[in-house]
Amino acid sequence: MTLKMPNTDEILINVTPMETRVALVENGVVQELFVERESRRGLVGNIYRGRVVRVLPGMQSAFIDVGLERTAFLHLTDMRMSPDGARPEAIQGSLHEGRSITVQVMKDMIGSKGARLTMDLSIPSRFLVYMPYGDQIGISQKIEDDVERNRLKQLVSDLHQALADELGGGFIVRTVAEGVGEDELRRDMEFLLKLWRHIRARVQVTEGPALISEELPLSLRILRDLVGTQIAKVWIDSRETYQKAQQFTQEFMPQATALLEHYPGERPLFDLYNVEDDLQKALQQKIMLKSGGYVIIDQTEAMTTVDVNTGSFVGARSLEDTVYKTNLEATHVIARQLRLRNLGGIIIIDFIDMSEEEHRLQVLRSFEKMLTRDYAKTKITQVSELGLVEMTRKRTRESLAHVLCEPCPVCAGRGALKTVETVCFEVFREVLRAARAYEVANAYCIVASQRVIDRFLGELSSAVADLELFIGRPIRLQVEPVYSQEQYDVVLL
Repeated sequence: MTLKMPNTDEILINVTPMETRVALVENGVVQELFVERESRRGLVGNIYRGRVVRVLPGMQSAFIDVGLERTAFLHLTDMRMSPDGARPEAIQGSLHEGRSITVQVMKDMIGSKGARLTMDLSIPSRFLVYMPYGDQIGISQKIEDDVERNRLKQLVSDLHQALADELGGGFIVRTVAEGVGEDELRRDMEFLLKLWRHIRARVQVTEGPALISEELPLSLRILRDLVGTQIAKVWIDSRETYQKAQQFTQEFMPQATALLEHYPGERPLFDLYNVEDDLQKALQQKIMLKSGGYVIIDQTEAMTTVDVNTGSFVGARSLEDTVYKTNLEATHVIARQLRLRNLGGIIIIDFIDMSEEEHRLQVLRSFEKMLTRDYAKTKITQVSELGLVEMTRKRTRESLAHVLCEPCPVCAGRGALKTVETVCFEVFREVLRAARAYEVANAYCIVASQRVIDRFLGELSSAVADLELFIGRPIRLQVEPVYSQEQYDVVLL
């Protein structure tokens, strides 16, 4: 007899007029954070009833009014295929000014360019994507196991025959469906077909330009994508959002309605679970381990590097045991931080060197186990000759740092400043350069930060005097409080 594990995971939804934040809590610990700001909500995925305002035969494209501030752009290659599987040979043969068509945004407006549109609609759910005008069952290329691909294709084909005969269309099985059973796929398919009926009914009574179906806001996307058998409760601190969530689940996910709970407490919802602290820590470079060791995470454009160190931990019987226990603890922390920070792409992890092969295998197994609950697809490619663990994690959205932070205006994102001494020597070179170029100057004024001017007046005062003799002009020093350590100006007087 197999004992069923109790549901322990919770979802916390914190809503303000300008921002929605969501925390996924597993066994009392925050594992994932999502942030969406109203001012930055994109249009990708939105379905519109649009009106053709101009056809450009030379570009094989058309401008479509969908009710946005700028007309959107539709190219011939993004038009819906005809029933025989062929696209139109020329856009002017299919579209004319004033015609109403159904389109979906595939690329947001950028600068002065309007949104990019497609007529090949796709409607996503957690495990499937419904293609109303398609006729095939596709499997994500990221699912590499042939047995699993065949299993999923057969399952979806059988469900399609049973549920979608009336509507037709095709389905794409998403990467996260790997290992998913029939019940979950059936619920997804039922949800998608119900949504498509709703969209189709609106299209039939709408001329446009008008929005037909908007990609769900974060609070409802989370319900669609994350609420499963492990979720015990969904807490929502906004009554309005709670009511919308009830309406959404009652119509599309009846089994999830009972999980919703409105949180009216005076103490902020995120404070109850220390989410605010976790959020701040997820923006820091250094994460302390309970043992006294620590992990350093460096996120760059090319990749993310993770370095594990023993720090002050000396509690084990030997150095090898100390290293082993630190690495084991780090596997839990790293797996959690990858999810919290939503780090994607190439990730290189430098665990502390271990001399025993069994310890290395145990650490790798522990890390692989910690990654099994990650909703994003992860893959450990290899352990290099230097002992580095190389892995990839699917990018599902912008990282937390990219959403909440911007490059430092002082260091320009380098994460380091030039030393005061380095800046002073740069200033000396600039004065020499100016003296050669502008012989008419009566004097020079160095404008810089307090620390740089203090160094000129202190340790480098004799060097400043020598420079005055060399160029034959006096040098004045002036503090500019708003200047950063690297900023300076050489002014001709």
